[in-house]
Amino acid sequence: MKLDKVRWGIIGCGDVTEVKSGPAFQKVNNSELVAVMRRTGELAKDYAERHQVPKWYDDADQLINDPDVNAIYIATPPGSHKEYTLKAAKAGKTVYVEKPMARNYAECQEMIVACEKAGVPLYVAYYRRAQARFLKIKELLENGAIGEVRFVSATQYQMDFEAGKQPEQLSWRVQPELAGGGLFFDLASHTLDIFDFLLGPIKSVQGIASNQAGYYSAEDIVSGTFLFESGVHGVGKWCFTAFENEDVNEIIGSKGKITFSTFGNEPIRLTTEQGTEEWSFERPQHVHQPFVETIVSDLTSESSACPSTGMSGARTNWVMGEMVKNYYQ
Repeated sequence: MKLDKVRWGIIGCGDVTEVKSGPAFQKVNNSELVAVMRRTGELAKDYAERHQVPKWYDDADQLINDPDVNAIYIATPPGSHKEYTLKAAKAGKTVYVEKPMARNYAECQEMIVACEKAGVPLYVAYYRRAQARFLKIKELLENGAIGEVRFVSATQYQMDFEAGKQPEQLSWRVQPELAGGGLFFDLASHTLDIFDFLLGPIKSVQGIASNQAGYYSAEDIVSGTFLFESGVHGVGKWCFTAFENEDVNEIIGSKGKITFSTFGNEPIRLTTEQGTEEWSFERPQHVHQPFVETIVSDLTSESSACPSTGMSGARTNWVMGEMVKNYYQ
């Protein structure tokens, strides 16, 4: 049954919801943010007051069972994604869960089954799939701008931001019990998901994960190779204790290549025998907004516009799990 209006509740109204996602729920047509939850009630109240949200809670079950809420955005660390998804599905509420979808592929599968059994949609916040810059890359590929795609490469490295911290000071992003792994899970997931969006599913993976710097227990470097169902090859390397920051992806074809970053806002570059072309895009004020528009369209009309579901989100978790499994065995 289609909804007249999507009435959102947020579980975990932390930093990511301040600008990236939260305001989008109020700006998209046929959408409103009606309730937020955070375990510290005063922080939930403060968020609600600053963002003009009618209700706030310090208990997730109360928000999930609020009759005014018909869709739930789970913006907590991955360690609680499965728990809240299963509860939301049982309550008959649409689920929009942050990325990565869960700590591992098995949890993703449980979430998919629960939502299918309850008959509720499940979306995953790989919001780049709806942004103009990545849609342009997809257009170039579909129009044969680089001929037949041969292989892709991803390189991401950055300076370490956890060095010297005591265990209790470490970000949840490098605590496997909360994140599923280290920064690879938080950051590389975006790149691997975009490759899935642009080139289709990956069918086989080999990887090596290590901890070189010793600042925390999670892996801090990952390298791997992968093969898409289409026959395209891929290679990636991610290091989170390097001397500077770098983020570059290349898609190489028989007639050219496309160069772009996952996190930066540099122009997309197309290189062929004819020379180089570039396209620049303004970053959305609320980066989730174009994606939220696709979800709301799905829920209120007959469209099937949303490009990131539980099925595609789970594929990315599977790829990451295969890359780091030697480290966590």
